[in-house]
Amino acid sequence: MTVLWMVLVLVGFMMLVSAATSVRVVQQFERGVVFRFGRLQPQTRGPGLATLIPIADRMQKVSMQVVTLPVPAQDGITSDNVTVRVDAVVYYRVIDPVRVAVDVQDYGSAILQVAQASLRSIIGKSELDDLLSNRERLNQGLELMIDNPAVGWGVHIDRVEIKDVVLPESMKRSMSRQAEAERERRSRVITAEGELQASKQLAEAAQVMAANPAALQLRLLQTVVEVAAEKNSTLVLPFPVELLRFLERSTPAEMQHLLTGSSTENGAAVTTSDAAAPRPRPATPRRPVRRSRPGRPRSARGSAPGRAVSDPPSSR
Repeated sequence: MTVLWMVLVLVGFMMLVSAATSVRVVQQFERGVVFRFGRLQPQTRGPGLATLIPIADRMQKVSMQVVTLPVPAQDGITSDNVTVRVDAVVYYRVIDPVRVAVDVQDYGSAILQVAQASLRSIIGKSELDDLLSNRERLNQGLELMIDNPAVGWGVHIDRVEIKDVVLPESMKRSMSRQAEAERERRSRVITAEGELQASKQLAEAAQVMAANPAALQLRLLQTVVEVAAEKNSTLVLPFPVELLRFLERSTPAEMQHLLTGSSTENGAAVTTSDAAAPRPRPATPRRPVRRSRPGRPRSARGSAPGRAVSDPPSSR
């Protein structure tokens, strides 16, 4: 009886162990690929409990999540002979777990090697300007190059992004000088366009002032006010006589009448022509000339300055 009980206990323990080993839990993001005595089963096991035949079945779990694979920086020479260093990132996911488990040994490592080779090929076929400014087209080309062999392995490439492009220091200085020259050219063009527009406006203003000469005088007074507005200072403006005469001729007769009338009421009527005319110089008084009487010799005191006075000759 003791031996029988021991046999029953041993059989029960083996049944529990086999039951524990024949049950597997598959997560929602996983798929189970079953091999029975090394032969692939056509049906994959979905999420939940999966029962296996003890000793005969072996199950391999494959993740269906999107995997982010950083591609190490690759050194290369562009088509315009510039040495660059480019790194990228690849996003892929498994679409056929059977092919992943059977056709390729390590699909992650295989995708990484293909991504590195494709990145170097893209660098050699592209120019530096495309790497810096036209990355969308390069990303699409790199995605196609990696996706072609990956489809046969049961892997789909969702997206490929070029992260950074490292340039040599000499190339950075050359590009900075080029950008500075381009900005200088744009600033000069904008300045020239502004001067052209200003010249057109000044030409129109000159035509208006030519039609109304009094506007020139008003503009001059406005300029004087603007100059003296910031600080209290003495402003000296020389007015030539010709300008005053021009303003007098250009002023209408009614305005002249008003100006002369207002000045007459104040008791000081002075016209512009009188103010501009030169004043006569006062006559310089001359000294009276003394004349000597006849028969009387000139004295040295009354003689003209600068002349010697000689005695009359004696009569013998």
